[in-house]
Amino acid sequence: MVLPLSITPELLAPCSGGFLQIDVKLDDIDANLNQVEAGLQELAPTSPSIVALPELWATGFAYGRLAELGKHTPQILASLTQMAAQYHILLAGSLIERVETASTPRYHNTLYIIGPNGVVGSYRKQHLFAPMAEDLHFSPGNNPQPLPTPLGKIAPLICYDLRFPRLAEKMAGQGASVLIISAQWPLARIENWRTLVQARAIENQMFAIACNRCGVTGDTNFGGHSLIVAPDGAILAEAGEDTACAAAQLNPTMLHETRTRFNTVGPRPYPPYDQDKTTTLDELEKIVRTHKSVGRKVVFTNGCFDILHPGHVTYLEAARSLGDCLIIGLNSDKSIKAIKGPERPINREQDRARLLASLGCVDHVVIFEEDTPLKLITALLPDVLIKGGDWAINKIVGGKEVTSAGGMVANIPLVENFSTTSLIERIRQPQE
Repeated sequence: MVLPLSITPELLAPCSGGFLQIDVKLDDIDANLNQVEAGLQELAPTSPSIVALPELWATGFAYGRLAELGKHTPQILASLTQMAAQYHILLAGSLIERVETASTPRYHNTLYIIGPNGVVGSYRKQHLFAPMAEDLHFSPGNNPQPLPTPLGKIAPLICYDLRFPRLAEKMAGQGASVLIISAQWPLARIENWRTLVQARAIENQMFAIACNRCGVTGDTNFGGHSLIVAPDGAILAEAGEDTACAAAQLNPTMLHETRTRFNTVGPRPYPPYDQDKTTTLDELEKIVRTHKSVGRKVVFTNGCFDILHPGHVTYLEAARSLGDCLIIGLNSDKSIKAIKGPERPINREQDRARLLASLGCVDHVVIFEEDTPLKLITALLPDVLIKGGDWAINKIVGGKEVTSAGGMVANIPLVENFSTTSLIERIRQPQE
């Protein structure tokens, strides 16, 4: 059966999934394109199908030539479109994405799904692998979403993303039934690779098509062992350590039967009680030590947050994105009165803390009585200290203490036309 590539089924259309495991040649686009073309000839995929390729399969991690190689991505995508049209299939693999900015170009490690008519969707790698200096050359993606395709929704991951189960969990909950993983995973950790691919398939009850590269670049021997896994964890196809291709049927009945026996995708109990995020300095010091002991980057900011508005939320989301957990130092009622006068705050400290704790970007809230949060900052010594753009960095309270401890101080531009004072003035204005 040939599925018209304009139809998007609700969950999964009957189709096959495959992979092309190749030895990615560093900085040699033509050689890698030839490998893909030869692999498709050998695999001879039937429609409808989706075939996965390795991570950065066209170029490898040629950091020194990102600027030049990134310019070739449109032509590479055009070549893949021709191949997809020839077999009437979908192809999926990651490439260098060059994004022009006002200053210097930005680069992403981006997985593209390509069909006979061009790009169907794309996904930017979320977790950059610092041991390979990936974070120094690429920018991470944000807001990962499953990609709608003619075969159903696809959940894409790129290599190191595989180690973070919430990514696949989120996309499975949004209707994805197939996980595509594009990777350059080393042979030294190949058992981790196999275990994690199976785990992501089992815990999300979805098919997984995981394409790894093989061969050697520099001092790294890449492990191959691309595999296709069923929703119950059964391995439907697996390669060895050399160049290979394989395919397997992705049967919607298997997906349905697995989720009918018991469902781990649908149930989502509400997370821990948000009020527990509000704590004391003594408790928070212990919590921060734990965060740092497991390698988390702690971000701190402070404020009154008297009437919570979109400007606050946008600011806090931006602050949270600079680390792994966000602490808010919240001025007490007494502190606000000393700073802003007897008519403030409008909302009591416990009410303000409760609202902040309900935000997903906020991890901890601590109330302080002093005019400034210096006592908090010197006790916690966060890795990142943040204030709004109306504060010069050299004027930010606690900045010297944080930088002396090896941390970073930054300011974030405020959202225009939003302030607590202006909201209060609007409320007090007589209505016509």
